[in-house]
Amino acid sequence: MPLSNPIFRQISRLADEQGVRAFVVGGYVRDYYLRRPSTDIDVVVVGSGIALAEALGRELKTRVSIFKTFGTAMVRAHGIEVEFVGARKESYTHDSRKPEVSPGTLEDDQRRRDFTINAMAWSLNGATFGELVDPFDGMSDLEECIIRTPCDPDVTFSDDPLRMMRAVRFAAQLGFTIEEETFDAIARNAERIRIVSRERIAVELNKIVASPVPSIGFELLEMTGLLRLIFPEMHNLKGVERRGKHAHKDNFIHTLKVLDNVARRSDDLWLRWAAILHDIGKPLTKAYDPRVGWTFHGHEVVGSKMVPAIFRQLKLPLNEHMKFVQKLVFLHLRPIILSEDLVTDSAVRRLLFEAGDDVEALMTLCEADITSGIDAKVKRYLANFELVRRKMKDLEERDRIRNFQPPITGEIIMQTYGIGPCRVIGEIKEVIKNAILDGEIPNEYGAAYALMERLAAERGLVKAEGAEGGEGTETGAERTESGTEAAEAGDNTGAGVEEPAAVGGSEAGSEAGAGDMGTKSSRG
Repeated sequence: MPLSNPIFRQISRLADEQGVRAFVVGGYVRDYYLRRPSTDIDVVVVGSGIALAEALGRELKTRVSIFKTFGTAMVRAHGIEVEFVGARKESYTHDSRKPEVSPGTLEDDQRRRDFTINAMAWSLNGATFGELVDPFDGMSDLEECIIRTPCDPDVTFSDDPLRMMRAVRFAAQLGFTIEEETFDAIARNAERIRIVSRERIAVELNKIVASPVPSIGFELLEMTGLLRLIFPEMHNLKGVERRGKHAHKDNFIHTLKVLDNVARRSDDLWLRWAAILHDIGKPLTKAYDPRVGWTFHGHEVVGSKMVPAIFRQLKLPLNEHMKFVQKLVFLHLRPIILSEDLVTDSAVRRLLFEAGDDVEALMTLCEADITSGIDAKVKRYLANFELVRRKMKDLEERDRIRNFQPPITGEIIMQTYGIGPCRVIGEIKEVIKNAILDGEIPNEYGAAYALMERLAAERGLVKAEGAEGGEGTETGAERTESGTEAAEAGDNTGAGVEEPAAVGGSEAGSEAGAGDMGTKSSRG
């Protein structure tokens, strides 16, 4: 039953005592009919919303947050938030989405709402408690799953262009269709999105990415012309070029398939962003070879280098989330290469080492990247990926490679040979690391120390007086590396994907690759 929460009766009594009309309006009403949970309640008062909020706060003995600039007040109680605002009408200037506001009627307030499904209201006053006020027939649009503006859509979107993003977002979240005239108005007013802050656009974009079928939203952004304005790098994936018998797939469509595949498997927003960006480097690496057709050599390297600039442009966080997406874009071809070739222990160790704790996310992305329409090919790749997973589990249990640090640190080398930071330290550490990853020596201190001694002797290093010998069988993961920052000055090698350029271009970047899984030898 709507309005069953006791707080609504309290607001009703207080509104009647103050002699004002009050209504629940917007998303709470919409979500009730959609059977979606909601704890955010908007109350419109034909009068002072702040005065009614203060009265409720006194009765509930709870703090009231007042925002006089906006004429709103917030009351939080019993796990819900109630925002009060006076009914108003708005007018806009052409160069701003900040309106001129003046007091208005309930219908004025409903008319300024973005869509009919968000303009429905329930009366809170005693005599009409719970009655639906729906002047723009939002209930019919809700039943028919339609997104439509309550008045002229050109005015709605020109006044506040962010509403165009919200239309797409609601379509993606709810699986609704944007009504034809509303859709056409978005296309006509798309350029107006330029006056909206990147931060506000990012909020809506992330909600589209997090929706059940995010491809719906991105297809609508592309069709309305919004995508080329807010995210041109993704727009540039669209299209097919043909020369003779050779044509490449539409990488925009492929990316949306991968994104939906990931969305079916995971709610992780940043894994979804990794899906969006996994092939973002393809337009910049596209080349035609008459012998083999279209290639995209090194697109994973170029794409990973594009990630920070794209996050900065879209006002996405430049923190560990960005680094996670960058790593997955850089590595997204590696499991595919493994699944096509003989799965060697060495190759799997390197994958575990470079992916670290993100290896499961990487495998999810790579499995989602199989978008071929040929069932036999899909089954073959999935079976090979399962083989890679089993090999990873076996090696992880045996060698403890994931996130390992080689047992010999820069500090140990300096202390043993009485030298300061220099390039040779990095060279020795790199050889030891590769020997462990290639299975030439176990991931143990004693074996690594012995290899260090041989490498140092080859380079003419002599042990310092009193230097300890190498004993024990601790792995690098078990040793605590302390005080090694000075040694790192002489270590020009990296771990993981901090230096994408080290990969270079490979056959893995060819068009037959990470999408349709052709004949090449090849992961928000």
